[in-house]
Amino acid sequence: MEDFNRKNHWETIYDTKALNEVSWYQPLPKTSLDFIESNALTKDAAIIDIGGGDSFLADHLLELGYTNITVLDISEKAINRAKKRLGDKAENVKWIVSDITLFNPTEKYAVWHDRAVFHFLTDTSDIEKYKQIAASAIADNGKMLIGTFSESGPKKCSGIEIKQYSANLLQETFKTDFKVIECFFENHTTPFDTIQNFVFCSFEKK
Repeated sequence: MEDFNRKNHWETIYDTKALNEVSWYQPLPKTSLDFIESNALTKDAAIIDIGGGDSFLADHLLELGYTNITVLDISEKAINRAKKRLGDKAENVKWIVSDITLFNPTEKYAVWHDRAVFHFLTDTSDIEKYKQIAASAIADNGKMLIGTFSESGPKKCSGIEIKQYSANLLQETFKTDFKVIECFFENHTTPFDTIQNFVFCSFEKK
């Protein structure tokens, strides 16, 4: 795995698969929207979607009137697909092409959302980088939602291994800078009618 190029892998995925041909496809990201609506106290609160790619979360947030949305993804192709779909509305979103472990945030976020990125980080050094970046990027008392495959979920996704988490392990991972609000489990039905079990934990920045 030393020669694995994470960016090239994801550019290839988005170059070869349609929107509804990836397992994480979710026309209505209800869990994510519920979290953001509960924790973004104003419509201009700074929200960042980690690994948002061409998901529909930004579309729904714009429809709900949110005005300070950032989408970060390692794949430029994914972001370009989202921009094309949104048309003129794409100008109302800040787009960042970056590996999350190399992200250099320039603002503080009230809400940090990550559905199915963190579990792709399997090296201890990458996990530590993510934790440090999140801690520096999230405002004091800001909120974070992390969703990963649970211990009952898949062990691989898109051809690469992931790290499964229990609720306790997620809490333990982020306990230095964040206090947990709640954890829960959720089944996601893929476009291929398979079930993926996720664990979600929400946190508050200390």
